[in-house]
Amino acid sequence: MSQNGRRKLSREMIPPLVSEFLGAMPPRSEATHVVYGRVLRQLVEWIAARPGSEGDFRPHLLTATALSVYLEELGANGYSLSHRTRVKAITSRFARWLIEEKGLLSRNPARQVVLPPQQQLAPRELSPDQRYVLRDLAERDGTARSAALFALGYWAGCRVSDVAHLTLENTHVGPKLGWIRVGHKGGKMRDIDLVNQARRELHQYITQVREKRKETLSPYVFLSQRHERLTESGIHQWFRAMKEKATRSEAEVIEDVTFHDLRHDFAHRARSAGWSLEEIAYYLGHVTQRGLPAIQTTVRYTQVSREQVKQKLRLIAG
Repeated sequence: MSQNGRRKLSREMIPPLVSEFLGAMPPRSEATHVVYGRVLRQLVEWIAARPGSEGDFRPHLLTATALSVYLEELGANGYSLSHRTRVKAITSRFARWLIEEKGLLSRNPARQVVLPPQQQLAPRELSPDQRYVLRDLAERDGTARSAALFALGYWAGCRVSDVAHLTLENTHVGPKLGWIRVGHKGGKMRDIDLVNQARRELHQYITQVREKRKETLSPYVFLSQRHERLTESGIHQWFRAMKEKATRSEAEVIEDVTFHDLRHDFAHRARSAGWSLEEIAYYLGHVTQRGLPAIQTTVRYTQVSREQVKQKLRLIAG
């Protein structure tokens, strides 16, 4: 690992055992070492804060129960199944090293932990109150960065990976027109035009941070103090922090809303506005390997809900 990679890790105050494990790993990219270090640092710090640990991480406390509860908490805090699967895999490699190389652990806890399968739920449609509260919170946050992040989810239906990997080279916004090239997931890039609400916020953010960009060579639109870009986890953390600023009554309305729900709701609103399934599929990046609209994926946005039917019951004449 290069000196630059070591500096990135040292700034995150990697615990001794984790640091030794990273040093013993086969050669990998600096980015991989950073991810491993961050995941394990957060895990061991969480374990060290549990009752009975006395504020310190001890290998024998890395049990199946500890890992299972930790993963459950990640899920409750909005982390995706793919992220939790990665955490489990990294923890398994760390545990195997503790067993085989250090003799500090007797069994691999990850082998006993089973993550629940991803539920294929109907894409979520937000209520008018939820839309109002979220838009109001984004405005009250008062920063161009928050406004731009929220706008790309709510007004452009972008995936969190689309936002995290958006580069300046692929961002073309001005005072009146704007479009971006996104599609990091699966490498399926697409060009999408932005409605005024998204274009305006993104243009304002880029204009405000232009002077700061002279100090960095990062090609990404959204920067981070620890990394060259704002990560997917960082976006989820920002969204949770924004929600925490809600009043008690507001929090009750948006308690379980995630950033990805903004994308789902965009699709519902587009469908209500008269967009065809093919148009929604293209805009959201629901395409097959051949580049054709994946209608079976997009058709879920036409599913009716119990609430919709309940409202229509009132229209039945006797």
